[in-house]
Amino acid sequence: MPNSGETLTKKLQEENAMNISESCENRTLTDAQNVCRDSRPHLEETRGEGAEPTEALWTSFADGRVRLRTDNSCPQTPITVHQMFKESLEKYGPLNALASKKNGKWEKITFSEYYCLSRRAAKSFLKLGLERFHSVGILGFNSPEWFISAVGAVFAGGIVTGIYTTNSPEACHYIAYDSKTNIMVVENRKQLDKIMQIWSRLPQLKAVVLYKDSIPERHPNLYTMEEFLELGDDVSDTTLDDIINSQKPNQCCVLVYTSGTTGKPKGAMLSHDNITWTSAHCSRAGDMQPAEVQQESIVSYLPLSHIAAQIYDLWTGIKWGEQVYFAEPDALKGSLVNTLKEVQPTSHMGVPRVWEKIMEKLKDAFAQSGFMKKKMLSWAMSLSLERNLNCSSSSDLKQLWARLADYLVLSKIRNALGFSSCQKHFCGAAPLHTETLYFFLGLNITLYEAYGMSETTGPHCLSGPYVYRQHSCGKPTPGCKVKLVDEDTEGNGEICFWGRTVFMGYLNMEDKTKEAFDEDGWLRSGDLGKLDKDGFLYVTGRIKDLIITAGGENVPPIPIEDAVKKELPIVSNAMVIGDKKKFLSMLLTLKSVLDPDTSDPTDVLTEQARDFCQKTGSKATKVSEIVATRDQAIYQAIQEGIDRVNRNATNRVHCIKKWIVLPRDFSISGGELGPTMKLKRLAVLEKYRKEIDSFYEE
Repeated sequence: MPNSGETLTKKLQEENAMNISESCENRTLTDAQNVCRDSRPHLEETRGEGAEPTEALWTSFADGRVRLRTDNSCPQTPITVHQMFKESLEKYGPLNALASKKNGKWEKITFSEYYCLSRRAAKSFLKLGLERFHSVGILGFNSPEWFISAVGAVFAGGIVTGIYTTNSPEACHYIAYDSKTNIMVVENRKQLDKIMQIWSRLPQLKAVVLYKDSIPERHPNLYTMEEFLELGDDVSDTTLDDIINSQKPNQCCVLVYTSGTTGKPKGAMLSHDNITWTSAHCSRAGDMQPAEVQQESIVSYLPLSHIAAQIYDLWTGIKWGEQVYFAEPDALKGSLVNTLKEVQPTSHMGVPRVWEKIMEKLKDAFAQSGFMKKKMLSWAMSLSLERNLNCSSSSDLKQLWARLADYLVLSKIRNALGFSSCQKHFCGAAPLHTETLYFFLGLNITLYEAYGMSETTGPHCLSGPYVYRQHSCGKPTPGCKVKLVDEDTEGNGEICFWGRTVFMGYLNMEDKTKEAFDEDGWLRSGDLGKLDKDGFLYVTGRIKDLIITAGGENVPPIPIEDAVKKELPIVSNAMVIGDKKKFLSMLLTLKSVLDPDTSDPTDVLTEQARDFCQKTGSKATKVSEIVATRDQAIYQAIQEGIDRVNRNATNRVHCIKKWIVLPRDFSISGGELGPTMKLKRLAVLEKYRKEIDSFYEE
């Protein structure tokens, strides 16, 4: 059976004469142009028997509408996803849009072909019985089929819902049931098996489409991607256009489920306007260029079920005519750098853990270098770091030496990483550690931090080449606002959001939706931050992560954890404990080599960790050796590092009194990290309850 990429290309060649429908009306939401500043009487959506729902600032219904947060600073006319694609089609139609590797060769699809395929998918979804505001679930790694299914689902009046490939069958069931999934699009047999286990308990599920593997066993309403695309051939353009033209910018088109670290996952509903406005304005704040100026090329590899990747890869790609290259499914297991070297992207985005892994691999490589090479690297990186930290005060001579070091040494490292042509390096989804920031500044790579959440369609605040301050996540993007509430004496307060990025509400969760907003309709983030005099935002912690000791002292854990990791390069993860306790303690994990097949941490220490051991006089090469024997040299070195951190603590309450080294590093499979490798503190507390209790036994 031919693979789907070959079939998609063949179908397009057969249908070169296909006319792209021009029937889209450029509708506007005149009733959504002005937002009353005092919105309190209009926060909630009201529904009465036989009455039309009142447009409010939020809703918990899939078919609800919301009043958009427009004001004079963002008066752009709201548009739908289809309108955005049509606008791009007129400008970028002949340009390559999507590129995926088949049999060692890059197969490319133009924007015109992309649009045609999305319409075909939309017709097939309608043929299979996709109902308005019901979901198309997509369970698989990034691919053209993922994008085409997502866009097709929206064109057909459905809601696209990405599901993490790491989800269990039960987790898939929860999302599919909650979102009323009509059609599930899955990548391979492994994901198909999950759906087959739960299909009988999903009354709304009408069909499943398999887009990579061949079907192992025939089953009613189970289709390959090739079969699926042919299903809608008898659905007329008029039928589809009527559905497309009935869509409004203030209606839901995307569902993003939170990872559910505190209770059940919540389905954050994003409107057409959330998607189209964020794609247009937040990306430009990060200096992403429209293709008529420079066609950006990016590599898609982070989970599309997460809003950061979906907005950066999929929707912004359509808006500005970017060329998206799809990485191999094992990208995070080591193949990403090969793809980056081939593609030479102009822009790259990663979560902090991805940047940390790159840093750790480079440090391991540096540790194995010869004496002279180490000296050259150290010289070049120290010059680059000093130049980037003190650019305005550096002498002309130092600037000259830094440029020379960059040309002779650092440019070769960037080339080896695939970043020779990369102009913008973004980081988001979790806090970026200072060590990581400084390491990349030493390579003359500035990591631009973005800040937001699923509920703000991804980035609400953004750094970029023209909006940058170290340790800050930039400023609110144009048309967006941030305020701090309940500020303490140091200026830290809860960050709250207002603007066109703010979501519609949580699906089927009215109470949770109400809790998310304050009385004026501002979205609460649950994060702590401070603003400087120039409007740059600094995220300083998370309210739920904030440790309140038995003595009532507030302790933000992240700065302490960062300091420990900086002092102790053998440490991979550090987590502060101490809520309602008399003193602070800490869980530590050591840096270990990852299994190339599973990406799970092994027992073998990394080169950098072994180098640390040797410097302390230990011959340990495995985590188990250190933990089982409580290796005296290593444990003493760790204690000395923690003592140094304690000496620089704000006060005695912020000092670490006790600590333990865990036998295995944190991981997604272990339950300590979420899908974007963000630390799940509650899960760690539960998993290591016995070890934690031992700290506080009298």
